[in-house]
Amino acid sequence: MPDIETRDPAALLARLPAALAAALEAPAYAAHLAGIDPAAVTDRAALARLPVLRKGEMPARQREKLPFGGFVPGAVGGFPRLFTSPGPIFEPQRAGDDPWGGAPALEAAGFRAGEVVLNTFGYHLTPGGFIFDTAARALGCAVIPAGPGNTEQQLDLIEAYRPAGYVGTPDFLKVLLDAGAKAGRDVSSLGKALVSGAAFPASLQAEFRERGIAAAQAYATADVGFIAYETPGEPGLLVNEGLILEIVRPGTGDPVPEGEVGEIVVTVLDLDRPLIRYALGDLTAFLPGGRRIRGWMGRADQSAKVKGMFVRPEQVAEIARRHPELGRLRLVVTRADEADAMALRAESPAPDAALAERVAETLRAVTKLRGTVDLVAPGSLPNDGKVIADERPVG
Repeated sequence: MPDIETRDPAALLARLPAALAAALEAPAYAAHLAGIDPAAVTDRAALARLPVLRKGEMPARQREKLPFGGFVPGAVGGFPRLFTSPGPIFEPQRAGDDPWGGAPALEAAGFRAGEVVLNTFGYHLTPGGFIFDTAARALGCAVIPAGPGNTEQQLDLIEAYRPAGYVGTPDFLKVLLDAGAKAGRDVSSLGKALVSGAAFPASLQAEFRERGIAAAQAYATADVGFIAYETPGEPGLLVNEGLILEIVRPGTGDPVPEGEVGEIVVTVLDLDRPLIRYALGDLTAFLPGGRRIRGWMGRADQSAKVKGMFVRPEQVAEIARRHPELGRLRLVVTRADEADAMALRAESPAPDAALAERVAETLRAVTKLRGTVDLVAPGSLPNDGKVIADERPVG
């Protein structure tokens, strides 16, 4: 079991005040966290009282104040590399040999010093290739900076350099293996893989095993780096060292109970590039013990346009706040008589018509739209983090 699982979480939380103080050096964070005393934020409860910063807001924030929206302390020229990611979101590379914290994930996947690694993530403008490149080199591996595509040339590289491992999307690994088999090329050196950036269904995992490749998966983003990764013989993905991961109810900053699906919020304790309660828009749930997550489970951004008006997860959260007697909520959007229709399904231990009417009034007040309310038994709504379900037919 990796050492990270046995370390005292208090040591990580003790670094919070310094990270907060560093964040406050950036003007946008100073405004976002106005009135916060860094010295008072030393545990998860105090952290949970801070406002979240949503990744979905960053393109607009950065356009207002290029390049980083005022959320990065220090000069732009002080970073070793500068990137852009879809959005667009502009990102600096942190300092250090393994700035995105990927070496432990590669080691857990069986990569070892002295091995050759085929890296098929892109190196152009976006940080994907460098995220895995620096991780492999920090581990002591030699890296083939192949990037995506150019299948025939990649097969040449595999036969020449005999890489022991592959990093890239699972889809492209299958493309390479299929192309190699069809062309009679020798790709047998590939015995391990660390994949990310795309779904990795059980059927594809089984196919790789049958072809002699032990493939593990990691959850990483351009801004944070490696967030969680698989370890041998253990369920779920292990939360990486150096960051604090919370799971909150979509549309809020409120942590959900262990096991409940919610939105991933991360705090990165890097003094040059701190991220404080950064909501990524991805869904997951903690496994028992709070050190592992179930992996990527979809997107938290579930906004829907109903009768020309947007309905957002934050509004469903506001209905829940006004009616604490309710359990899970799910707003279902459908079509009826050629018009949009909304129905709020709400778990209630004591359903009655008067309560349903009060909730319907709140629904109308919060969304400015009319909808029905269906009170259902506790535990009857699925634990999938979805608070808005758009079930209107497509096309």
